[in-house]
Amino acid sequence: MPDGPNAPAPISKSALRSARRLLSRRGREEAGAFLVEGSQAVREALGWKGRMSLLATSDPLRDQSFVRAAHDRGVRVVTLSEAEVSALSETVTSQGLFAVCSSVAGTELPALEHPGLVVICAQVRDPGNAGTVIRCADAFGAAAVVLTKGSVDPHNAKTVRASVGSVFHLPVISGVDLEDAVSWARAAGLQILAADGGGRSLDELAREGRLATPTAWLMGNEAWGLPDAERVLADQVVGVPMWGAAESLNLSTAAAVCLYTTASAQRRDKDRGTALR
Repeated sequence: MPDGPNAPAPISKSALRSARRLLSRRGREEAGAFLVEGSQAVREALGWKGRMSLLATSDPLRDQSFVRAAHDRGVRVVTLSEAEVSALSETVTSQGLFAVCSSVAGTELPALEHPGLVVICAQVRDPGNAGTVIRCADAFGAAAVVLTKGSVDPHNAKTVRASVGSVFHLPVISGVDLEDAVSWARAAGLQILAADGGGRSLDELAREGRLATPTAWLMGNEAWGLPDAERVLADQVVGVPMWGAAESLNLSTAAAVCLYTTASAQRRDKDRGTALR
């Protein structure tokens, strides 16, 4: 750990109380901040340009590189005792690394120039699913993820952990009416595909070249999927074909398949267009 004037100071009782309040949605909304836990998510936060502070143990082998990176970026660092780690952590075995970051998710739909891929989550309430969808969207080059009203808070600690830091990489918008999100996507030139049982096969759309078109994927709630009133907002209802005995796929797995298949089709189409020029 750095010595002298740059040496991290122990966290104060008031700062610890403030950090603990970020474990609740109300506390996050009041503070305009959220708590990040885990080495990979904290590493991504240190590469982000927003306001943050680093909370770490005094273990030099485990945390030294994070503390140095924080000082290089001008980020405030405080140290935690093991008891303080336990007070903040929601995991069984904590890595002892946290960051307090200003909120990353917005509530206004952004202006996007020529987006190829967007995800709209309609009342997705499981934080692990939401975080994994954000991670998949990031991995496959989506321009944004929208969580409609009734969805989990994207700043939820489990959502942030499940995203493995992807919340810092692309626009995440929450609290939007589904109809407004669909209208926004259409205005950006995107077709709306609803991932739900029945409808056209994902394979069929891929063979027909439909997935090479700029696309917004509409993902429904984990328990009830997409009601009829929401399915009709889509241009096409699409199902993932399955050839084994499983009854269905969970939300995040279906999202991964749909996003990968769409991103691959768009990339092939782009590469083909480049080769013809």
